[in-house]
Amino acid sequence: MIYTVTFNPSIDYIVRLEQFTTGEINRVNYEQILPGGKGINVSIVLKNLGHDSTALGFLAGFTGVAMQQMLHSFGITDDFVRLDDGFSRINVKIKAESETEINGQGPVITEEAQRALFEKLDRLTHGDTLVLAGSIPNTLPDDIYERIMERLDGRGIRIVVDATKNLLRRVLKYRPFLIKPNNHELGEMFGTELKTDDEIVFHAKKLQEEGATNVLISMAGDGAILLTAEGVFYRSAAPKGALVNSVGAGDSMVAGFLAG
Repeated sequence: MIYTVTFNPSIDYIVRLEQFTTGEINRVNYEQILPGGKGINVSIVLKNLGHDSTALGFLAGFTGVAMQQMLHSFGITDDFVRLDDGFSRINVKIKAESETEINGQGPVITEEAQRALFEKLDRLTHGDTLVLAGSIPNTLPDDIYERIMERLDGRGIRIVVDATKNLLRRVLKYRPFLIKPNNHELGEMFGTELKTDDEIVFHAKKLQEEGATNVLISMAGDGAILLTAEGVFYRSAAPKGALVNSVGAGDSMVAGFLAG
């Protein structure tokens, strides 16, 4: 079974308008509401590709109820920890001349709620896959990824980590099955700007030397590069088409890799 963890899921309120002007009333010509958060995005795309998963994380308030209902309507199984106080965040995605995002803060996650999540993770068994994706809310310890991976270490669970900078580097010692930085994030980890495929592969190999198994580098419109556990290098161009919404593109790539 595949499990995804989203610490701070959201309801994404997506609006489109011809022009967005601050300080004035802006009227939209399109609106959509979707459940959001990197792990949830992975679960949704996996379901679209015919693969079941269980979504884990924390939900609170009326927004948490609405999010759970939407996930069930998509056919997604969840096992969230319910929080007694606050409400799951609402993120506003404004699509006008450019993309603007206003992201909510999210509820306080107590130590008791953290223990409840750990108890759910303890049920994972050999051969399961766990996806840890996204930033860590400020009410959780900043080493929560490390705590989870240390707890599950040696149990034959394949762990996918989609995070940035030091958050990603610190977990490599636990040999994650897959990591997925983009090319800019990969360069930032080493304090350089990566301009060629050779430079990207060179630095991806460095992450393998630190413990990563498979390294998948997303490069937006330039496609993607995969360095496998066996040291094989693949490059794929981006598919042709009109960009509709860039939110969740990297999460879709993680889901596609796991489905494949």
